[in-house]
Amino acid sequence: MPVLNDEIPDDDDFDADRDRGAFSHITPEDFNRGFSGSNPPGWLDRDAIERARRCLPMPYVEVVPVRVDEMSAVTQVGTLLRMDDQGNIERTLITGRILYHETIREALARNIAKDLGQLALPVLPASPQPFTVAEFFPTPGVSEYYDPRQHAIALCYLVPVAGDCKPQDETLDVEWIDPKGDMLESFISQMPGGHGKVLMSALTWAGAL
Repeated sequence: MPVLNDEIPDDDDFDADRDRGAFSHITPEDFNRGFSGSNPPGWLDRDAIERARRCLPMPYVEVVPVRVDEMSAVTQVGTLLRMDDQGNIERTLITGRILYHETIREALARNIAKDLGQLALPVLPASPQPFTVAEFFPTPGVSEYYDPRQHAIALCYLVPVAGDCKPQDETLDVEWIDPKGDMLESFISQMPGGHGKVLMSALTWAGAL
């Protein structure tokens, strides 16, 4: 049965036959290429999302992708290079909204595939419990996290990826470094809005620092 993310559930998965209503027959390609000539259910057009951002907190997932060894210890951490609205190159993490009628696991899988490709092979957490919650405000100085577009509440996850990661969508490149190496401080300094703090929190939580 097609599902909203890139994982086709096995017959014995707890949610394999869950009724998703208007979403039951939507695949990841529907979100990437459009749905019957328009947006899938729950996907807001530009005007609608701008209106929502002006009056509602927006739920997000934020993912720190890592490579791990055979003992599940973090050996590399990944960051994304993107171009901001002013044309500047910035370093960030995998982030994206949780859509209407989408589970957190589905949002994680969809956003990882959107940025790292279909062959990234993420090992999704068994529990939807994040390692931290980052609350981004559109007003500088309210918190350590800043997003000029919106008030966003981001559930943050550290997710091992085992496959081939290739930049997709708006991602220009994916760069991996040793969390104990000399480049970590330089990478964090290039991450605006508090995303560097999320990265440090993830590595501390995983015992990688």
